[in-house]
Amino acid sequence: MNFCSDNVTGVAPEIMAALAAANAGPAMGYGNDDITRRVEKLIGQLFETDVAVFPVATGTASNALALSVMAPSYGAVYCHESAHINVDECGAPELFTGGAKLVDLPGANGKLDAALILDELGKGMQGNVHNAQPAVVSLTQATEFGTIYKPDEIREIADLAHSRKLKVHMDGTRFANAVASLGCPPAEISWRAGVDVLSLGGTKNGAMAAEAVIFFDRALAAITASAAAICSRRCGL
Repeated sequence: MNFCSDNVTGVAPEIMAALAAANAGPAMGYGNDDITRRVEKLIGQLFETDVAVFPVATGTASNALALSVMAPSYGAVYCHESAHINVDECGAPELFTGGAKLVDLPGANGKLDAALILDELGKGMQGNVHNAQPAVVSLTQATEFGTIYKPDEIREIADLAHSRKLKVHMDGTRFANAVASLGCPPAEISWRAGVDVLSLGGTKNGAMAAEAVIFFDRALAAITASAAAICSRRCGL
């Protein structure tokens, strides 16, 4: 077995067969096809709520695009110092947010906690014209250390973030592993716990270039749809 990474193995045979079947016949582009609509419906059923879903090819794209509508260019995104957005995504979050600052924080076993975030927010950045303005808390589930946030841990952090008018993003590249480990419904460690936007990973679970940005906050999804339309027009697509 190869333990170099959790995405070094091939695609699950069932997924490869489904891709071959989906390739037959024409389909409209830019999310106007039946498969994309079915994906959004199924994800809504899985999470037991109304969602807006934007399929993308990579986890980096998912995280960067999610943060691009959650944090302004002058914003600050709080994450663990080992978070993938901080260590492994080659500046993509900063690029797509137009310059938002990643504020990396320590934390035992790859996890943030509410007390640590509260201490950082207490340093007086909010409202200070000389500082990037607190905008987002980003959690990784499961973490780069393989540890998992329990529902009450997420809720405590989300409640703190929302009380300070910050949004909560979850990098869920290994979200399915966390669900399996906790034995809970996906909703319990996402929107019910206060997560506004989830980057849901499929590639590390046997899919092929399959990730998605899931918006539980539909107001943010509307911003994304508008930006996509503008980009398409400017690019002549």
